[in-house]
Amino acid sequence: MKKILFLIFLCQISCKSQTECPEGINLLPMYGEVQKCEKQIELDNEFIIESEKQFKNRKEASEYYVSKAWEYFYKDDNDTSMKRFNQAWLLDKSNPQTYWGFGNLLGKKNKFDESVKFLKKSIDLDPNNAKVYECISVSYGQIFFKTKDIKYLNLTIENLKKAVKIEPKNGRALGQLASSYAYLMQKDSLIKYIKKTDEIDSKFVNPEVRNIAKKK
Repeated sequence: MKKILFLIFLCQISCKSQTECPEGINLLPMYGEVQKCEKQIELDNEFIIESEKQFKNRKEASEYYVSKAWEYFYKDDNDTSMKRFNQAWLLDKSNPQTYWGFGNLLGKKNKFDESVKFLKKSIDLDPNNAKVYECISVSYGQIFFKTKDIKYLNLTIENLKKAVKIEPKNGRALGQLASSYAYLMQKDSLIKYIKKTDEIDSKFVNPEVRNIAKKK
């Protein structure tokens, strides 16, 4: 009798573990990287099949959901944006824009260390997107402000320079470089990047940065 009761107990545990589904994972990058329950896997498969019917292939479907994700991102509807980025990722895990999106959404939540992880992945997949280098420089900059560790400021500068190498007329990135050198008090580089920025658009140079450059 005890053995039967024990087996029933084990069955109850097993059944419970199979039916319980992790909640809220569609609001986390890559669905929180957790093991989904059978029902969630079934729904994922149905979504993939329907997407393949509507688009030429999974890559095209992924691009569509990325476009919707950015649409919600710029409307500040971060939850819906995350859901769409996750759907895009589910369809094509090699789509660099999904990791860019995850990184930006984490940055909005001030989770800058996690943000860097996803932005690095995006860069690994597409090393020619200047905007991702800008985004990762912002995350490194925020980590620098928090830790005061100079290596993060150097990483900020390194990634801004990569952005400018791809887009030489990127006034925003040039202005951020000027600001970064203002923190380092490197006057030659500061003045150099102020001039480069002004050649494109002077509004990208912070007035305080100009004042630092003028000080003897």
